[in-house]
Amino acid sequence: MPIKIPNSLPAAKTLQDENIFIMPETRATTQDIRPLRILLLNLMPTKIETETQFARLLGNTPLQVEIELMHTVSHQSKNTSAEHLLSFYKTFDEIKNSRYDGMVITGAPVEQMEFQDVEYWGELCEIFEWSKTHVHSTFHICWAAQAGLFYHFGIEKKQLPEKLFGVFPHRVSYKNPILFRGFDDVFYAPHSRNSTIDTADVEKIPELKILASSDEAGLYACMTAEGKQIFVTGHSEYDPDTLAREYFRDKEKGLDIQVPKNYFPNDDPTKPPIVRWRAHANLLFSNWLNYFVYQTTPFDVEEIG
Repeated sequence: MPIKIPNSLPAAKTLQDENIFIMPETRATTQDIRPLRILLLNLMPTKIETETQFARLLGNTPLQVEIELMHTVSHQSKNTSAEHLLSFYKTFDEIKNSRYDGMVITGAPVEQMEFQDVEYWGELCEIFEWSKTHVHSTFHICWAAQAGLFYHFGIEKKQLPEKLFGVFPHRVSYKNPILFRGFDDVFYAPHSRNSTIDTADVEKIPELKILASSDEAGLYACMTAEGKQIFVTGHSEYDPDTLAREYFRDKEKGLDIQVPKNYFPNDDPTKPPIVRWRAHANLLFSNWLNYFVYQTTPFDVEEIG
């Protein structure tokens, strides 16, 4: 089944070139079926790249998915044109009376700041609170996972002695977790962050269930009952060259950046990186959409919450 996105969204051509089935708005309105309504709160500065990454994963399932894009108004984007935001994105005020089957909140490059110092923290807290009554399942990623755990459960993030940068092996911690159904014993996921969540702090919260972790990267995934809130610390949505571009960008700036681990063959940045996480990424989002959204969300979207 296809993913429904605006006809002229830049991601549309990219996905079509990759043979991912997308449905124009004009065709979707003629079908007698209710698609899953997924809201993507895009906090990344590279919004077009990020929206394409998530559209790729959300569109690779048997379900019909309708994506709406949202950005914060309390932060002025420097990397995305105002025309693009005006054409394809909505603000919280525009959607706050709507209800959604699922919401994805992306990471953001602000992890070295205190949460309260982030420009849009107040707005994000309002969205966190709203999601509890207007979204069936919310998927928090990387910094958003740290921010969500802090807002909802008071768990503080911890600064790392050096940046966690690379592709790391993980294992499922919880017996037969539905979110990781079909996964291999060991699976890989990219990380790029300077802070972390202490597993011991999560274990103190009875409402949270730890699902997967890594010896080197630490906590990977946890969730509340029935997947109402899911928190994932890695970036399974990353493109094959995302870490490479980040590495070369920082090298050109003269920053002290290490070669991303388990990424380039023999840690040689002159060679093309090895993609180890694509299957995991597709299965992760497919399981989320199927088991925590489609199977349990009310047919009448207005009954959510």
